[in-house]
Amino acid sequence: MKIIIAPDSFKESLPAHEVAKAIAKGVRQAAPTASIHCVPMADGGEGTVLAIAQSTPCTLMQSTVRNALGHPVPATWAITGNGTAIIEMASAAGLEQLTPQNRQVLRANTFGVGQLIIEALNKQARHIILGLGGSATNDGGAGMLAALGIQFMGKNNTLLESIPEELARLETINLAGLDPRLSQTAFTLASDVNNPLCGSHGAAAIFSPQKGATAEQVQFLDQTMAHYADITATTLGKDRRHEQGAGAAGGLGFAGLSFLNARFRPGVEIVAEFAGLTRLIENADLVITGEGKLDEQTLQGKTLAGIATLAQMHQVPMIVIAGTLGANYQALYSQGMTAAFSLCNGPITLQEAMQQASRLLQERSRDIMQVFLASQLSKGGKNYKIK
Repeated sequence: MKIIIAPDSFKESLPAHEVAKAIAKGVRQAAPTASIHCVPMADGGEGTVLAIAQSTPCTLMQSTVRNALGHPVPATWAITGNGTAIIEMASAAGLEQLTPQNRQVLRANTFGVGQLIIEALNKQARHIILGLGGSATNDGGAGMLAALGIQFMGKNNTLLESIPEELARLETINLAGLDPRLSQTAFTLASDVNNPLCGSHGAAAIFSPQKGATAEQVQFLDQTMAHYADITATTLGKDRRHEQGAGAAGGLGFAGLSFLNARFRPGVEIVAEFAGLTRLIENADLVITGEGKLDEQTLQGKTLAGIATLAQMHQVPMIVIAGTLGANYQALYSQGMTAAFSLCNGPITLQEAMQQASRLLQERSRDIMQVFLASQLSKGGKNYKIK
């Protein structure tokens, strides 16, 4: 029996590889002779680098860069033998690095992301995969571009900081200092977000409130991003603000599309490709996956939606263990999910669930496996033994 365990992380609780390890323990208790393949997954956000590193020969690197508020932080990235670098923007400018009290979206920027790109270029990277999930910023990627050599100028040719507060006064963009190596580097943006840069579905309106923005600040950020996009269009002769994904990671997608000639791909597709997930699933008996919250938003390019598509394509049952079963999670049934189960076995606080996640995952996965084995026995076609 071949079981594929391919979960995403349980945010602020367990990384994907620990989730997979816990599920595997439970499966092994019920089916000790099963062939178990653990494939930690991600969609471009936190955990993408480690998920790819666990399935692909590469070198893990650590660089000290600025976080969203300019403080030094260690950031892990990876590079393969053929010169492909994998970077998570969240490792340099992530929301989880800041406490709710310290979130200052008007001053936060992505400078550290640009520093990581420079580090990758210094290691002769010729293709950079940039994961866009989990940002603490809404600077339109200006901070990243500043680290790459672009200058943002105000009146009287004064140099502005690459933060939203300053970008509101932007007059011109100076490209003269842009690192020339970038023209020889391919960029892929890994994201599950298809929002435009501005407007009611843009970066500020949809995502900045969770980054600490008030209603007034949301309006200011949206106006500032529109102004920034106007100056960018004048500078480059092209306007990418309305394209799908331009609003990803607080507008970092816009900077990638406009200045780096990047292309978008769903993050889960990239991670699955590195892991060879299609090949693993096509002759599997069962796929078990999981994430912190399963709801209708999961359908919008999230990790589990991508895995469900593969499972459905190869007619393999897929079972989900989720920390929370949210609104309309049943929509995933038509997309390839066979069944979904809550992590918790009774009344429990969120903090308790997060602290006990490993044990609870092990228990739920054993229960799931017991039922699956019983269903196989009832078919009479396979000689499986329930322990």
